[in-house]
Amino acid sequence: GRFAGRQAVSTLVHALAEALSLVVALDPKVVQYAVRSLLIALAATALASTVGVPAGVALAQARFRGKRAVVTVLNTLLSSPTVVVGLLVFALISRNGPLGEAGLLFTVPGIIAGEVLLILPLVTALTLAAVTRGDAEVYRTALALGASERQALVQVVREARFGILAALIAGFGRVIGEVGVATILGGNAAEFTRTMTTAIVLEVDMGRFELALALGIVLLGLSLTVNVLLQVVQGRGATR
Repeated sequence: GRFAGRQAVSTLVHALAEALSLVVALDPKVVQYAVRSLLIALAATALASTVGVPAGVALAQARFRGKRAVVTVLNTLLSSPTVVVGLLVFALISRNGPLGEAGLLFTVPGIIAGEVLLILPLVTALTLAAVTRGDAEVYRTALALGASERQALVQVVREARFGILAALIAGFGRVIGEVGVATILGGNAAEFTRTMTTAIVLEVDMGRFELALALGIVLLGLSLTVNVLLQVVQGRGATR
């Protein structure tokens, strides 16, 4: 038992050393999957922000019956399982789906579409929360100083900019480590749609732990960077 334990530790240490060497040497597969994952995450976050940020701001300003129900639904969508989102988009873009002719299934744009749908509620909800915190006071003050309604709204968004930026960072952080949507919509094709997360799952299944660990190290590094940025942004927002 003790010998088996030592052998397991030795194997793990060896695999970790090999993984680090792959990262340091910029192994082509590690670079390829990391770059593809970054591009997908950046594109999804950018597209989600073009809808989610305006929607969050508009919802914060709107006054209508049923607003609380809308916010409740939005908050519920924050915990949507990624595989459910993937299946929903799959049904839309598959050959027999309403968007099947677009040819998005098993492509990078198809993955991006799924990731956008996944983080859209997150970006919208966090933007809503950021704008709502200082909404009424800033808006009234701007109007009292002679600003138009549009100028007052711009000022509200300006004051909430750190919270909105935090929403975008949080959205990016979720998609960079996502696997369900990427697997279902991308098909995990090596040269076309494979990302870090889907590659990790495949490499582990095939017993190639070195590459899986190398990709895991890169993914952890990116996640750490995202979390540090989020803490910095939230800290700046809190000190204002």
